[in-house]
Amino acid sequence: MEHARDRPPRPDAAPVELPEGSWWDWDVFSWCPGELRLAAGHDLCYRHGLELVFADPLHVQCPASFQDPVFRAATPGERQRVERQCGEPPGVLVAFEADGGGAEPVTGLIAAGSLEVRLGLVLRYDAGTESGGRTAPPPG
Repeated sequence: MEHARDRPPRPDAAPVELPEGSWWDWDVFSWCPGELRLAAGHDLCYRHGLELVFADPLHVQCPASFQDPVFRAATPGERQRVERQCGEPPGVLVAFEADGGGAEPVTGLIAAGSLEVRLGLVLRYDAGTESGGRTAPPPG
């Protein structure tokens, strides 16, 4: 298995670039061993159209749901803290400020082996039943 230290780190000055769209509502769609998926859309009740898929997450500081994130480059202090905690430089380090529902913005910081931005409709219910439930995320 390839580790983050085997790949060159992502440049500090390269925040996440999102495709055009209405991406103001965000949540943690799934988090299982080896993968963290953040979902975004204009209304997450029924569907979402964008996913940030983090493979091999090393460090996650992120609210369960948030709005209007502003992605930015990680500060040198954030990078040093993550490297100290993880013991290696991450393949990708994503930082953002967002509305978490409180009086002050929340800071998100996610270090992982890699990041994939996926665009595509994902229904958040089973269209064949009224009971609800999530469908499978978009294919790889």
